[in-house]
Amino acid sequence: MISFAELAQLNLSPEILAELQKYATPTGIADYAALAIIVGVSAGYLSRGILWDKVDPHYHLYFERPQLKNGDQTGASFKETRNIAQKMEETGKNVVVFWGSQSGTAEGFANRLAREISIRWGQGCMSADLSDYDPVTVSEIPNTKLAIFIVSTYGEGDPADNTAEFWSWITKASDVSLANLQYTAFGLGNTNYKFYNKVIDVIVEGLEKFGAKALMPVGKANDAEGATEEDFMTWKDSLFAVFKDKLGFKEVESKYVPSLKVEEDESLEPIDLHHGEPNDQIDAPKGAAQSSPVRSLSITSSRELFTSSDRNCIHMDVDLSNQPELTYKTGDHLAIWPANPDSEVERLLDTLGISSHRDIPVIIRPVDPATKITLPTPTSTIALLRYYLEICAPVNRDNVRDLAQFAPTSQAKTYLTQLGQDKDYYAGIINRTHLNLGRLLQLACPDQPWTNIPLSYLVETIPHIRPRYYSISSSSVVSPRKPSITAIVSTNPLPENPTELVHGITSNYLLAISRNAQSQPHPHGLTYHLNGPSNALEGGKIFAHIRRSKFKLPITAKTPLIMVGAGTGLAPFRAFLSERCQVQKIGKEIGPMLLFFGCRDPDEDFIYRDELAEMQSTLGEKLRVVTAFSRQTPRRYVQDRVSELGADVVQFIDDGASFYICGRAGMAREVEKVVGASMQEAKGWSGDEASNWSKAVKKKNKWQEDVWG
Repeated sequence: MISFAELAQLNLSPEILAELQKYATPTGIADYAALAIIVGVSAGYLSRGILWDKVDPHYHLYFERPQLKNGDQTGASFKETRNIAQKMEETGKNVVVFWGSQSGTAEGFANRLAREISIRWGQGCMSADLSDYDPVTVSEIPNTKLAIFIVSTYGEGDPADNTAEFWSWITKASDVSLANLQYTAFGLGNTNYKFYNKVIDVIVEGLEKFGAKALMPVGKANDAEGATEEDFMTWKDSLFAVFKDKLGFKEVESKYVPSLKVEEDESLEPIDLHHGEPNDQIDAPKGAAQSSPVRSLSITSSRELFTSSDRNCIHMDVDLSNQPELTYKTGDHLAIWPANPDSEVERLLDTLGISSHRDIPVIIRPVDPATKITLPTPTSTIALLRYYLEICAPVNRDNVRDLAQFAPTSQAKTYLTQLGQDKDYYAGIINRTHLNLGRLLQLACPDQPWTNIPLSYLVETIPHIRPRYYSISSSSVVSPRKPSITAIVSTNPLPENPTELVHGITSNYLLAISRNAQSQPHPHGLTYHLNGPSNALEGGKIFAHIRRSKFKLPITAKTPLIMVGAGTGLAPFRAFLSERCQVQKIGKEIGPMLLFFGCRDPDEDFIYRDELAEMQSTLGEKLRVVTAFSRQTPRRYVQDRVSELGADVVQFIDDGASFYICGRAGMAREVEKVVGASMQEAKGWSGDEASNWSKAVKKKNKWQEDVWG
């Protein structure tokens, strides 16, 4: 029923209003009775939950799982302080090991070090994700405690995602005093990159600026020669000497003390469990701005790009059509979440003597309140070994030595103790045998299962599976819902045993998927649970997410381009060229392009050769392709061809070209050297002037790199 006042607001004519007023005003008992009923029903509805039908305050208990009542499914508390000094005080910790990590290596080192400090030196120690705490609270750590920083340098001198907040604070803060802070620091880097270990250098510079006291020189790992593990252990030995000589810590007998529990709980139903879905929610805050959610994506097609019989390279197209929230831009990365091969999963289950327990539900809980659970829980043993733990990773010497305490025989204990203590003996073994955990245990004691190793030890010590990132090789303008990737399959022989191959986890997983779609086996017999957890990947799917990249085309299509890529480094340039072809087709002007591409042999691994020829035909004089083949005579690499065409490169740069490099970091470094030399020669510059020019063009994003180790 509507009032006359409300009718008046409708801007009707006076004649219509007069007529409607007759019906809008109650005229009898029936009208008043109807109005009373409407008012009563409305009042009753609005008072629901206040005067009647109140919610039982304990109703939620019917649905609460007791094993999770003190935290979420990761085992973490609902409310965590972001004050690291307060956290250390609450948990009784004297030492904190901060970590900043992109691939997980620095995180692994931090967890190992924290565990060893606790066990070997009897000091309360915790590892801490730098993004979990407010940076300024570092200033509140008292001088009776110690902070250790283990931080990686990502890309060309960039901090890892979880280091970005601390990096910003330490480089921009003012009026901060760290006079009470005692610290040590270790950086992870690679001399193939120009800015080797830049992140740890900047952090240490900031700590020193604010008055923090370093107890020893900064340690640095160099992954260029695969020395990261030994560099870390050498630095750790020096750190422990400081513990003993400067801090007066007393070494105690080392014995495994778990910081978490992994317990079976057969009361849980399958619906309660994480069956192997990627662990994206736990780490989401660190990369939320750069990455999309993880989703299962359908593979629409895949094909081999190499003609070589002993090497494989895959082109794979995926479909975003059923995931409307996922979008990508040309130059972004697709992150693939892999699974471990069946043979290694079964090997480890058998070696540990837990094959019959593979499907029993397990819950992971922290024993130490400072421990952060970073694996989904509840789950199962098979999910842990197949999807969550990097069981194919080599076992480091620290863990080899630790495993001796669980040995089923005295002979196995002696063998592992010697192997863990003798650097040269260990190096000799790993040059002949791929020492992942299952293989190591079989080697040390092939006749008896290792039933004394608790699952908690595996969760604490084995690296967690991380996604691998691939440059998207399609243009979002041309193919907005079907991005593609280009993946070379990593299968490498051991230095002293060429018949034993080390298979890259993700690339071989992708190869198995590709071959399965063609009803063909993996060339090395590897099999995987391709249907995924709870058959979520049935029908040819992968778990993946999109990561934003700064490796982008210029806004203006008329800007000239210089592109340098080797091997699968051609991937983003295929996307760039495809987009430029499309822009030209719609009648817009595009700038000239110079592409340098290198591979081994033009007949075996010249990927996208026919497509490049077609794009060259479309673009005409706008595109020039310069090739380099390292297995032909004369042997040439892309940096050699860039040097040979130095005058052309300088002319492009003078015309405002944007410079792009994609491939291995060592190649990128050599290309930068020859371009710098060409600029010096053409301009008559000194070395300092060339260096200043290089810094300036990078700052303006006129020089971009998408490189890896």
